[in-house]
Amino acid sequence: MLRKMALAAGALMMTGAMPLSAHADLKLCNKTESRIGAAIGYKDNEGWVTEGWWTLDPQKCVTPLKGPLTARYYYVFGIDYTKGGSWAGNAMMCTRDKLFTIRGIEDCEARGFRKTGFFEVDTKEETDWTVSFSGDKTTQGQ
Repeated sequence: MLRKMALAAGALMMTGAMPLSAHADLKLCNKTESRIGAAIGYKDNEGWVTEGWWTLDPQKCVTPLKGPLTARYYYVFGIDYTKGGSWAGNAMMCTRDKLFTIRGIEDCEARGFRKTGFFEVDTKEETDWTVSFSGDKTTQGQ
């Protein structure tokens, strides 16, 4: 389990605020040659929420959350559509195969969702953050 977490940490390059950027967002970037599907999880004023799927073409970025970030921790899951495998972690949240916005992270299966492990992103309370998918995945394709 620790090895998987170490791989996840090594596979993702995370950078904070960029001084040249006037935007404050959560951005996801694909630094691979594969198409990637990504989901995010975070806590807002109403509680936990997960959202997905954003498709990231090779060497492209998407911005799932626009505006200044309000939480320190966000959670991300990525799946390699081209080669298989995923970038995952130990924070269990709800997802489904189709586009989704799901309130709450409890009883995923009982509510008709899939329980999925997201990895934690510590933004260090910056208002702008980029997560890049690259390198080894925590699970490999078949």
